[in-house]
Parts: sequence; C-alpha cells; structure tokens
Amino acid sequence: MANVPKPPSMAGLKKRIREHRAQEKSDGFVRERYCLARDDARAKAREWFQSYPKAAYWTEVESWRVTGDDRIEFTMRRLSSAD
Repeated sequence: MANVPKPPSMAGLKKRIREHRAQEKSDGFVRERYCLARDDARAKAREWFQSYPKAAYWTEVESWRVTGDDRIEFTMRRLSSAD
C-alpha cells in the first residue's frame, strides 16, 4: 500500500488571507457587495446614504451591473468613520 500524503499545512493559507484582509483595509474604506432585485437594490442604497451621509462618509455606489436575471449586483463604499 502506498504512503498517503498528509493534508497540507493551513499556515500558508492563513497567511494569505491575513495579508489580503490587511491590504483591503489599507485605503480606509468599508465595502459591502450586494446582489438584489432592482427595487431592493435602490432601497439598500438609500439606506446606506441615510445611515452614512455622503458629506461625512464619502458614501458612494462604487460599482454596479445588471445580471442576466434582472438583478443588480453592486458594491457600496464608505469611510469607516466620519472623523
């Protein structure tokens, strides 16, 4: 019977995840991605703009697209604080 290799160490994967998360936070923005029906997408964007006013948090729809099933996939972006 052949030797069965051990599963790979998770240390490398953990390091890559940690580095990726640190890189994402480097610009100071908080981002959330959504994929919602058109009316729900509008409501979610309004909710963000009401909760995080553009003047204080630089809130914006960073990117968006219409998917094949007429849903809107979009990313909302804002500063982490209004300092």
